[in-house]
Amino acid sequence: MSTSISSSLQEEDLWEGGNKPFKASYGKLMMWFFIVSDALTFSGFLVAYGFSRFKNIDSWPIADEVFTHFPFLHGVDAPMYYVALMTFILIFSSVTMVLAVDAGHHMDKKKVTFYMALTIVGGAVFVGSQAWEWNNFIRGEYGAVETRGGQIYQFENQITGKRVALRDFSMSQPKDRTQNLRKKGIWFTSESSLPTFTVDEVITGFRSNNDLIIKTEKLDEKGHKIRLSREESLKKIQQAKYVVEGANLIRNEYGNRLFADFFFFITGFHGFHVLSGVIINIIIFFNVLIGTYERRGHYEMVEKVGLYWHFVDLVWVFVFTFFYLV
Repeated sequence: MSTSISSSLQEEDLWEGGNKPFKASYGKLMMWFFIVSDALTFSGFLVAYGFSRFKNIDSWPIADEVFTHFPFLHGVDAPMYYVALMTFILIFSSVTMVLAVDAGHHMDKKKVTFYMALTIVGGAVFVGSQAWEWNNFIRGEYGAVETRGGQIYQFENQITGKRVALRDFSMSQPKDRTQNLRKKGIWFTSESSLPTFTVDEVITGFRSNNDLIIKTEKLDEKGHKIRLSREESLKKIQQAKYVVEGANLIRNEYGNRLFADFFFFITGFHGFHVLSGVIINIIIFFNVLIGTYERRGHYEMVEKVGLYWHFVDLVWVFVFTFFYLV
């Protein structure tokens, strides 16, 4: 009799919310719901990226040729070095967050403060590094030309095998230049700013330098960009319609414009998550300093924000793999 009564009471507790699933608080469960939904969002973005890349596999930019910059080392070819450093910093910040959560379990305010500060510094460095990388990606380094059909032509020295910037061979011509604006006529294409060189200046300089050839955005069977002979290059250069410097949502000197679109959207969306995490961590950090969680008797808020931070780090591993490694 007593056994049946106790079992019925247990069932009532289950249905009335008396038990915590997995012994997790309401706040933790809500954080997990958010993480799962956000993971599905990022998965959709990365699947769309993968589909677009597969569809345009023969013209997709090569990451080693795009991300070659390193701070304070101008002109040094360092493919993927800085991106790898950014990744290490973000993963290391996840380690310091683990240590902060563990210190919270032991009610060690001093260690929680120290490791939270390191986590904030790591996140801030990552966001700053991503902004620096965006700046280089947008500004570009070499420049290219685009044909009326949307093909991107880069320039290379056929003797050294190194890419050549437009500024190194274009011949300036004294000529008044007008920025295109839509209000000047329905057939005009708006320009955010005038390119450094005109198409005529690029063509004239290319003709006068016999060492230059065109490197197309198309890839061969080995995954290398196709290089044209000097004779073929002289014919193809006549098709140039626009001068492209750097990348934006319309044109992209590195190759297929979809690459730039996805790069801005996905890395920007992830960067927004990291920036949000840094701001939340700063708020939690000051709450730790003033003893808010000491008075509560637990550091669960540190653990909840830690879940979010680990999720952001894990997402970057997939973004890093898709954009930079594959």
